[in-house]
Amino acid sequence: MFTRISCWILLPVACLFFPAVLAQAQATRKPVRLNVDLREATKHVFHAKLVFPVTAGPLTLVYPKWIPGEHSPVGPIVNLTGLRFRADGQPMEWRRDDVDMFAFHCQVPAGVSELEVSLDYVSPAGPSAGRENPSATAQLAILNWYTVLLYPQGEKSDDLTYTASLQIPAGWKYGTALPMTSESGGAIEFQPASLTTLVDSPVLMGAHMRVIDLSPGQKPEHHIHIAAETEAGLEVAPETVQQWRQLVAETGALFGARHYRRYDFLLTESDNVETDGVEHHESSDNRVPARTFQDSNIEDAMTDLLPHEFTHSWNGKYRRPAGLATPNYQEPMKGSLLWVYEGMTQYYGTMLSARIGSWTPEKLRENLAWVAAYLDQRKGRTWRGLEDTAVAAQLLYASPEEYRTWRRDTDYYDEGTLIWLEADTIIRQETKGKKSLDDFCRKFEGGENTGPKILPYTLDDVVAAMQQIAPYDWRAFFTQRVLSHGPGAPLGGLENSGWKLVYSETPNENREAGEAATHLTDVQFSLGFLVRDTGGDNSDEVIDVIPGSPAAQAGIAPGMKLLAVNGRRWTPDDLRAAIRQAKNGGAPIELLIENEDFFQTYRIDYHGGERYPHLERISGRPDLLGEIAKMKAPPAGAAKE
Repeated sequence: MFTRISCWILLPVACLFFPAVLAQAQATRKPVRLNVDLREATKHVFHAKLVFPVTAGPLTLVYPKWIPGEHSPVGPIVNLTGLRFRADGQPMEWRRDDVDMFAFHCQVPAGVSELEVSLDYVSPAGPSAGRENPSATAQLAILNWYTVLLYPQGEKSDDLTYTASLQIPAGWKYGTALPMTSESGGAIEFQPASLTTLVDSPVLMGAHMRVIDLSPGQKPEHHIHIAAETEAGLEVAPETVQQWRQLVAETGALFGARHYRRYDFLLTESDNVETDGVEHHESSDNRVPARTFQDSNIEDAMTDLLPHEFTHSWNGKYRRPAGLATPNYQEPMKGSLLWVYEGMTQYYGTMLSARIGSWTPEKLRENLAWVAAYLDQRKGRTWRGLEDTAVAAQLLYASPEEYRTWRRDTDYYDEGTLIWLEADTIIRQETKGKKSLDDFCRKFEGGENTGPKILPYTLDDVVAAMQQIAPYDWRAFFTQRVLSHGPGAPLGGLENSGWKLVYSETPNENREAGEAATHLTDVQFSLGFLVRDTGGDNSDEVIDVIPGSPAAQAGIAPGMKLLAVNGRRWTPDDLRAAIRQAKNGGAPIELLIENEDFFQTYRIDYHGGERYPHLERISGRPDLLGEIAKMKAPPAGAAKE
């Protein structure tokens, strides 16, 4: 997603016995001054200067490595350049650690009280091998503060105060959740903030921006800041804006409390930055293609992005697995509970999309059918449990698409949807409809209204809170679904909710929209492979092949290229027509395949016709899925800008 820090877990013993001394030391400690100049952002260059209060002696400064929301050590150190240290105006020598590439050592001379560090960050101009995607174009930019700063090694991010300022290109506007003190001529001064808050508060800016108030007259405030490459890109249908307003209302009904001072959705519309979403406590960084709100297929594919990232303010930022609640950005994160952090968020991102009206009940069912179907044939589950995909998240986020079905991917997102749907239905059944997973959310992630803070949790905490909502053997329930290696996805939630997974020759509506938005053709449930359409990036490439499928048995593998179907240059329509013809007594399907510099015709002896997943009602069972997806909050009023 795509989609991601507190000092409370690893407090030193001194903090427990001398809190007053610690608080006084923090109060008298001078802040780090950070000035960022983005006037050359259109050239993909971000300039920064930091001034650290120092004392004489050895000093090690570090560049953030483990980035919240990314679940991986992907701090873009390779893009850090132009690094210079100065003391009293004189250059100082620095040395990179020869083991930890993110650490820089220096010796502060006697009598020096401030160290000035200047650096540049070079934002990728196109797709990069790392997780840090392009963040600037000719018309807009997204500043993640962690890309342009250093901090003293070993310090807790909560204990460090930064006073930041930002210079943006002339005529540009900006949006951020970080409170400011003044603004003049494109120069913005922000209020002093902890390093935790600073890193958690990205800034979106651009020549073409629009701000919409999503909760006029209410506290806390909610705004969406939209940046696009052109003014035309800022046009959003009133129905979509109304759904965003309803999202604010629905999360209020779901959690019963808010843990932010205000919330700012940052929405970038551009084909020159990668589609992505990253959660923050008081904002979210959402990036979608340029024509998202002019192309219904793309908008359908992006529908659950904002609900997902917004849900993270409660599940992921306020309540966070203890293994992810690290004291700074160098301590390794442990992701074994990502099936809660991301999985439950994916579930509510899906259900909130229905509750706010972005997805009709039919589209919701089509989405769940496709998710259930592709996970049900994940052959990698025979050797790898879901928890291992969470533990290995830092590897899987950068894994290639080839052999994804056998390797498994970050399945804790979508499989989490199935697991939490089943948990929701069990609560409803055990309590005879009096309670639901919503009650768990209000208890575990809601509570009282607060400002931003982190309450870490363990699996024991989750099990105990679930037990209070509905007595059940929740530990065994989660253990079996997270650790088992058996075939088949956990489909009990669908069946409990009154629906079952079936296949027919009618295309899946949700997948059709996804294929159109991503320019790929999906015949994985019939022939057993996915292929990129002709004309785009890596066109004609076979993305993945399902082990044991007709395509796999014929010898086709990921990375090959599809050139022709039955002797004619292939198109999606011709491929599907060939599948239909083969069902009606036709000959085996012949695919001309390129494998590097060699060509071969593969014959697939398949006569099962087109197969697409859908949900079908189970006779005699109540429609719990429809009940879960119903709007819970009163309709929101009209939005104002």
